[in-house]
Amino acid sequence: MAPLTVREFLAEKTQSLELEVLTGDLGLDRPITVPEISSPGLVLAGFTTRFAGKRLHVLGETEIAYLRSLTPSARTKAVATLLNYELPCLFVTKGQAAPRDLLAAARARGVPIVRSKLKTAEFYQRITPFLQEAFAPSTTVHGSLADVYGVGLLFIGRSGIGKSECVLDLVERGHRLVADDAVRVIRRGTDVLIARGHELSHHYMEIRGVGLVDVRALFGVRSVRQQKRIEVVVELQDWDSTLEVDRTGLDLRTTEILGVELPLMKVPLNPGKNITVISEVVAMNHLLRYSGYDPAHAFNERLLKQLAEQRELREYLSQDDE
Repeated sequence: MAPLTVREFLAEKTQSLELEVLTGDLGLDRPITVPEISSPGLVLAGFTTRFAGKRLHVLGETEIAYLRSLTPSARTKAVATLLNYELPCLFVTKGQAAPRDLLAAARARGVPIVRSKLKTAEFYQRITPFLQEAFAPSTTVHGSLADVYGVGLLFIGRSGIGKSECVLDLVERGHRLVADDAVRVIRRGTDVLIARGHELSHHYMEIRGVGLVDVRALFGVRSVRQQKRIEVVVELQDWDSTLEVDRTGLDLRTTEILGVELPLMKVPLNPGKNITVISEVVAMNHLLRYSGYDPAHAFNERLLKQLAEQRELREYLSQDDE
């Protein structure tokens, strides 16, 4: 993704973080290139060996108190050491007044100083999720996403195969639409995929032969949700008698989105098949597996146990000479 500038960040978060720019328009086009934010810590005391200069940095009550405790010459040196790095931005929390020599040095170096009324801990809590999402790996998937019994089902398949119609039927049965056609996916952490719809087409669906429908207006606010974790991918396929179809569920297929493996269910479509009910079963089966019970493996173990018992009985009878 393109780097986020300080100006763009302020446009997004000024209200929620209660921000005020102390250095005017200076340096607002500096890029923010990493999602980490931290305190400058020991760099103010001159220890710069492990200082991460590309991060956003926060001057809390402790750092401001430390700067004020220094003599003017020592404070000038500490500020110069800090601003010797190409910092994207410096934040001052708790509505504190920034030292004048800090403001003067920041203006000279073109580093914006931004003050927040929030306490330092609360400031970190609010800004961290935004930065993580802004820099998270993302992609757009052609498909439809629905919340079925709390499970995020992503329907994929060729254009016109019936993904939207399937999700619309699920909505009519009380489930919820998340996104249709263009599904924006963001990876959080290492294995969580959060998806939502495009801003312009949010909760609209294109039904071939009908046109665009507003699902929220038709079915009410309970029929939609803003975002959902993707947990199972359901691939709708054209029926082909020569196609190899999994009939037991013992060999769980997977697919990958943004480096995250997801269960993949391939469902061939033929006339009369109730794909909506099948989708509900897929969701409930996933919940069973998540709770530790796998129906396919349980049946397989039961079958193997019965076969073993029958084999033992046959061996016993074969040795009975009476």
